Amino acid sequence: MKKLLSLEEVAQLAAVIYLLVNLPAHFSIGWCVVIFFLPDVYAMGYLVNNTLGTFMYNLAHHKLVAIGLIAIGYFKGNTAALQLGYLFYAHSCFDRAIGYGLKYLGNPNKTHLGFIGKEKSKNTPDTF
Repeated sequence: MKKLLSLEEVAQLAAVIYLLVNLPAHFSIGWCVVIFFLPDVYAMGYLVNNTLGTFMYNLAHHKLVAIGLIAIGYFKGNTAALQLGYLFYAHSCFDRAIGYGLKYLGNPNKTHLGFIGKEKSKNTPDTF
């Protein structure tokens, strides 16, 4: 099942990349790369404590936030917000395709897609 979910995320990522390529560019390629990885900066909340880290990480990686930015950009005609939303959405798809999901409170290695890191080896392998 995890492989099927990964394929679904890869398909969404490909669709978003297609939309980004065909969107009038507001940000340069260099800025797009920086913005693509920007949601990972929110993990710095873990330096304070697990609760803040989980909240900030999930906020930056939740697809509904990205969809909200896309909607604002679309309905307001704001290319920057649209491109930002697409990049955040693409980042979330990329993370989920490689197995990183939204975090559970209290255990940053437990995500809605399963365990990551050292705890991943404790789980049984998943089949297609």
